[in-house]
Amino acid sequence: MAVGEVMRMDIPAGGDLTVTSPELHVLAVDDSIVDRKVIERLLRISACKVTTVESGAMALQYLGLDGDKGASGLKDLKVNLIVTDYSMPGLTGYDLLKKIKESSVFREIPVVIMSSENILPRIEQCLREGAEDFLLKPVKLADVKRIKELIVRNEADDCKTLSHSNKRKLAEDIDDTASPPPPSSSSSSSSSSDDSSVEDFPSSKRMKSELSSLL
Repeated sequence: MAVGEVMRMDIPAGGDLTVTSPELHVLAVDDSIVDRKVIERLLRISACKVTTVESGAMALQYLGLDGDKGASGLKDLKVNLIVTDYSMPGLTGYDLLKKIKESSVFREIPVVIMSSENILPRIEQCLREGAEDFLLKPVKLADVKRIKELIVRNEADDCKTLSHSNKRKLAEDIDDTASPPPPSSSSSSSSSSDDSSVEDFPSSKRMKSELSSLL
């Protein structure tokens, strides 16, 4: 999953994976400049790199999902988390969530929805569509830290799973290399034929000797 580079992985000689210096790049989407500044400040306090945009349409353009060939290059884009307001003019946070989850490139990126309205059907709808969490405004520092810890932990688990899978594959390759290939049927047949020839050789020689004596 991961689309973004969340952490640096160090693999010592013993093969145990250690994860250090976590850093998330968060795309924050909100049409309110005040709320944008608040979430940006909380994310930066939590040691996150932050990119802010003021609409769902601008978020799609930043991700290159608006169909514009001149949009950001996807190969160089690193986004680990998207935090978006629900109620925005034009493209709502729910609409943005659906667009991201429909993308083969970005659907694995966690999306967190924010709203000042505690409407249960709306919350359930977003979570059902694949939202990682739903935060009520005003967003608190504890909310941001909790989300960050969850994302980093998930990324670490993915990295460990990948490391164990690679080590298992390496062990299987070593076993395949160490095991000698079974003898082929043609080789066995050839060997049997050679043995037969060796066994018949004295008998043929004796027959030739007896024939010479008769002549």
